[in-house]
Amino acid sequence: MATDKTCPGCGNIKPRFCGRKNEFEVFLCQNCQTLFTLGESAAAKFDYNGYYNEKNLSVPLFIEGRLKQIIDSFASYRRNNRLLDVGCGAGSLIMAAVQADWQAEGVEVSKPAVDFLRQKDFQIFHGELAAARFPENSFDVVTASELLEHLPEPLGLLEEIRRILRPGGLFWATTPHGKGVSARLLGVDWTAVSPPEHLHLFSVKGIKILLEKAGFNQVKIYTHGTNPFEIANALRGKLSPYKDLEINGEREFNRIETSYNLNEALSSSKPRQMVKNLLNRALNVTSLGDGLKIWAVK
Repeated sequence: MATDKTCPGCGNIKPRFCGRKNEFEVFLCQNCQTLFTLGESAAAKFDYNGYYNEKNLSVPLFIEGRLKQIIDSFASYRRNNRLLDVGCGAGSLIMAAVQADWQAEGVEVSKPAVDFLRQKDFQIFHGELAAARFPENSFDVVTASELLEHLPEPLGLLEEIRRILRPGGLFWATTPHGKGVSARLLGVDWTAVSPPEHLHLFSVKGIKILLEKAGFNQVKIYTHGTNPFEIANALRGKLSPYKDLEINGEREFNRIETSYNLNEALSSSKPRQMVKNLLNRALNVTSLGDGLKIWAVK
């Protein structure tokens, strides 16, 4: 087995082979514990024009309240009133920002998603961020929700994000955690390990190193969230590996759908919201959350 693969986080060149998923080799960095596959070769096999459809160009209503909270948390960075969402997808974060009177725009590679948002009169660039050629120091806030795990070379994107942020501006992002409780228990059977869609799942250490390489000096990483239904389902031996399909009349486990259902249930009342907050605090303190939340200041 070849061992000269380079970790996308810390750059270590001697990872450990830990399994195969969807015909791709998956490696674990022995330095920072980031999970990854071969970025360029895997990324070439994934079609983002076919990624979005009518179903996933909308989000559950309860998400809107959470998006408002996220946008409100950016208030102290508001100077030029400009916000950019990279990999904006269905545009939910942009919509929340516009409702809060931000001058918000997006970047997206998927043509169906771009067409969908342009029909709603949002300013969306179709293509990679570097091709948009935004001037330096343009934005107060740049966001990238569930994007970094898709990119064969995330360092280049982070460097470009830092370039277009104003001094003191904020980069906010989320991405799956390669060293959270689900990754630890399930390994490559975790549905977030899904090449060629997801190319790497960073650890806290790995993403911090990468952000520092990109030139960010003030970096805070939080871990949050888990899906106990997936863990229980997998440990019962009933987890299927990738797509939500019909097999022998039974629907495969759907990580996103069950996560939405769990979050909606825990957000439905103040007592349940308190329970959710306590659980997330525990997951952050132990660094066992399945998601990484990134706050990095230029």
